Amino acid sequence: MSNRSEKITEILRDLGARFLLLHGNKSSLITVTRVVLTGDEKYATIFFTVFPENFEKTALEFAKRKRSEFKGFVKENSKLGRIPMMDFEIDLGEKNRQRIDSLLSE
Repeated sequence: MSNRSEKITEILRDLGARFLLLHGNKSSLITVTRVVLTGDEKYATIFFTVFPENFEKTALEFAKRKRSEFKGFVKENSKLGRIPMMDFEIDLGEKNRQRIDSLLSE
């Protein structure tokens, strides 16, 4: 990953976390875990976890509904010239890691 890609990834992760904190409801905790950027930097997927887990579907629907608003938020709060098309997904890798940790601690 190039230095530019790493910077874009970091900016999107930070702004994604701030956006979800500001615009999300306060009944669940949403944590942005990582951002995956395509090699041409045209598409980005923002992965997050939700606590409690029973709010995952609602949080994912909310995030997907707010994609265009998030793009405007990124434009206002960063100096990125070309903003990638963005999508949100639940981070199943992190969820599986947490499950493994809980099984190991038993």
